[in-house]
Formats: sequence, C-alpha cells, structure tokens
Amino acid sequence: MDDTSLKFLKTLLGTPGPSSYEIAPARLWRVEAGKLTPAVRGDVAGNSYATLAGSGGPAVMLAGHIDEIGVIITHIDDQGYLSFDGIGGWDAQVFVGQRVTLLGRTGHIVGVVGKKAIHLMEKDEREKVSKIEDLWIDIGATSRAEAETHVRMGDPGVLAAGPLEMPNGRLVSRSLDNRVGAFVVLETLRLLKAGGPTAAAVTAVATTREEISHTGGGARTSASDLQAVAALVVDVTHATDYPGLEKRKHGEYRLGGGPVIGRGASLSSMVAEQLIEAAEAEKIPYSIEAASRDTHTDAEAIFNSHRGVATGLVSVPLRYMHSPNEMVLLDDVENAAKLLAAFCRRVKKEMDFVPR
Repeated sequence: MDDTSLKFLKTLLGTPGPSSYEIAPARLWRVEAGKLTPAVRGDVAGNSYATLAGSGGPAVMLAGHIDEIGVIITHIDDQGYLSFDGIGGWDAQVFVGQRVTLLGRTGHIVGVVGKKAIHLMEKDEREKVSKIEDLWIDIGATSRAEAETHVRMGDPGVLAAGPLEMPNGRLVSRSLDNRVGAFVVLETLRLLKAGGPTAAAVTAVATTREEISHTGGGARTSASDLQAVAALVVDVTHATDYPGLEKRKHGEYRLGGGPVIGRGASLSSMVAEQLIEAAEAEKIPYSIEAASRDTHTDAEAIFNSHRGVATGLVSVPLRYMHSPNEMVLLDDVENAAKLLAAFCRRVKKEMDFVPR
C-alpha cells in the first residue's frame, strides 16, 4: 500500500461516523473518489457512489459499509452528567474508563465514561459486570444548563481511539469494522483505473447503517438504485489466531492469511468460484469461510434486493472486533483490493451470473 492510500485510510478511520451519522467520513470518501472519477454522488440514505464506466458489460457493485458502532446521548441530569446507549453491538465492559468524542452542537466534545471507583463498591458489586445503565459520560459540565450549551439528546459519539501503526504491518484503530471495507472498494477503483478499462461498469459504494440495520439499511437502497447484476461486499471477519479460540468452532483465519472468501447462504456460488479462481490466478493468498445461515453483513440485503443480485463476500481478518483497538494487517487489506480488481477484470459482456 502506498503512502497516499495509507494516509487516506488513517484519516478515514480517525473521522467519527457512527451508524446514521456517517456524514463526515462519507464526505471524505467522496472527495477521494472524485480524484478517480467524475461520476461521484450521494443519496438520501447517506450512501456514496463512485463509478468507472465499462465497455458494455454488466454492472458490478462493490459495497463496503462506512458506519461504525458508537454511543448516543439519552439523558442529561441536573449535574450535567450524560446517560447514553450504544449504537450497534457493544460489550459494555469496553466502555469503562474510556474517553469519548461526542458530535455536539458546538463541534467535537471530549468526555470520559464514569463508573463508581472499586474502592467505593460493596463486595457483591465488585463481582458484577458493568451495564451501560450503570455508566455515564462526564464532559466537565457543572449543570444541565451548561451541558446543554454543548450537547443535546440524540447527539452521537465514538470512543476516542484513533489509528496507530504497530510492528509487522499491523494497523490498530476503532472503526476498522468497517471503514476498512469502504476503503477497499475505493482502492479497487484506483487499481482498476490504473489497469485500463474493464468490460463491466464498476461502482464502489460506501453504504450506511449496517451496524444497526435489520432491514438492509443503506445496502438495500443502494443496490435497488444501481440495479447491478453482481455485487461484492467487503467487510471484516474474526481472526482466530489469538489465544482462547477454538478453530473447530470458529474456523481458522489469521492476519497474513489474505482475504476471506465467503461461501454459503445468501451468497452466489458462481461469484464465489470466480473469486477463488481470480485469487489463484493472481497468486493472492486467501481462505474460505462457510456461512450456513446469514453472513451478518450487507450481503443479505443486496442478495435479496429488487430482482436479486449475484452477491459475493470478501472479508478482511480482524482481531478484537467491536473494541476501540481493532487490528488488521495492511497486506490483507491491500490483497482484498487486488482480489476485487481481479474479479472485476474477469467479468465479460456475456456473463449473466444465472446458475445453470
């Protein structure tokens, strides 16, 4: 990955944008996309699109959701403390002692998550896990009136943990799930543009609201808008290369193992085979993940939109999912983009993706 792409990825990761509040990272994504193609736009659902025209082949959609998990203010008490709830799936233990960045009415507001000190707890309290309702956010205000000059109910926020490069090509940050997917689909366009025209018309989409959606979120509406014949969803999957995980139960996926290709429910077998063939032809390392039911990604929403879309899933192995310190290997991210680009180049005018 070159320095320009890495700088953009780190900027994207550091820009707060929880589900339904993705405006800032989506704006950055569209600005970067505009350097690759003039065909850039957004829609009312917050989705962002960037298209490279093809030479008469089928339309292909590349989707990576740009939202992240976060928090939302639900109450302000008379002393100026903020009650909050989670946006997306959280382990409440992660919140304890963390700093937060709130997207307040006057800009970004710094807060800290408060909890009763262990010295003041009774013995039975010490043995209980923390619940969100037992925590609060302290922004340094001394009254409700003062707090309300900065924030109000419904303001979102994220944990304040930006990107950090670590040894051996590791990158750590919050929001890698799935800002990295939105990055990969745009990086794919960069590779395709550098390699010359494709038969397929390829549209990268930074989709919204995946972390909270039970009805398809931005992925469903964007897929219906594009009417693509085939789609590749880019998300993250659990790396199982750290202590305490049973490979027989969770599979074997590691940092450095390359992108993970999904096979199974809500996924096109034709697209999966094309991805595998492309990976082997280009000598891109990969592994396969089986999905007996839902993939818990945007794949279901796209696969079942309008007349149906032949959908594939490519995942980047990630450690410590839904925490402020998620971890990926940059080589895996780069190889995911190379795999998507190789797939798109293999799409020919006569391909219809109907299983026969």
